[in-house]
Amino acid sequence: MDKIAVLIPCYNEEKTIAKVVKDAREALPDAVVYVYDNNSTDRTVELARDAGAVIRYENMQGKGNVMRRMFREIEAECYIMVDGDDTYPMEYAGQMVDLVLSHNADMVVGDRLSSTYFTENKRPFHNLGNSVVRGSINRLFGCDIKDIMTGYRAFSYGFVKTFPVLSTGFEIETEMTIHAVYNNMQIENVVVDYRDRPEGSESKLNTFSDGFKVLRTILKLYRDYKPFGFFGICSAILTLVAVVLFIPIFITYIETGMVDRFPTLFVCGFMALAAIQSLFTGLMLSNMALKNRRDFEYRLTLVTRRVRDNS
Repeated sequence: MDKIAVLIPCYNEEKTIAKVVKDAREALPDAVVYVYDNNSTDRTVELARDAGAVIRYENMQGKGNVMRRMFREIEAECYIMVDGDDTYPMEYAGQMVDLVLSHNADMVVGDRLSSTYFTENKRPFHNLGNSVVRGSINRLFGCDIKDIMTGYRAFSYGFVKTFPVLSTGFEIETEMTIHAVYNNMQIENVVVDYRDRPEGSESKLNTFSDGFKVLRTILKLYRDYKPFGFFGICSAILTLVAVVLFIPIFITYIETGMVDRFPTLFVCGFMALAAIQSLFTGLMLSNMALKNRRDFEYRLTLVTRRVRDNS
């Protein structure tokens, strides 16, 4: 088992990968630097190998797929995840590692949004997108995470080996954050500088398609992790619509003693039944989610015991 593993997912990053590997080795001399190539068609692999990285491969396209492969294969007491585009200075890595190894942090977030991101980032709508995602997760899950979409993080062994990677693309950062928040894992924040990509280096993130995937992931995970809240909102909406439609019918009945819109009345009844069904669905799924949390705590205990035995 490695003491520290630096994980760098890469796809066509020949402009920057050599510098990222070099900076990682200088910042963390005791770490093993792994570059996972995701079907690059340029000289990414050659340059990373020459810079001293261990090269491995993931043939299924997408950052989520790469992270799944990394987390399955690498055994380390502490993991540093960083993008291969040289937008994150490695000088903060030592502080992030210390929070994991010496202060029991499960995930350390490299917070760009509290420093230079909004001025350095030149891609349109990315600033707005990051703010919307951060606000949505903090409100829905009752937390205060400073940067949801950052690609610069540190993880404990327990986090990596109990995290179920379901996403295939750039939604992975959102999924990791919500997993840590929901399971009450220790999350620390380190403010890091951010610099935009150098000239000639292109982002693989599509602002709109990947942005919608992230928002869809947030809603899906909110449904899975907090089903009573999700289905409670659905029940409230159905109830409100049923009441709004029923009020004119009731007023007419009070005034004339007649019900002249039976189809609307039937719709109100079915919507009220759907609201009740939605509420009870939330209650049942909430109990299942509680059982899943108990099972997770048991698995986390086993994983933590394993890493202590190995060290």
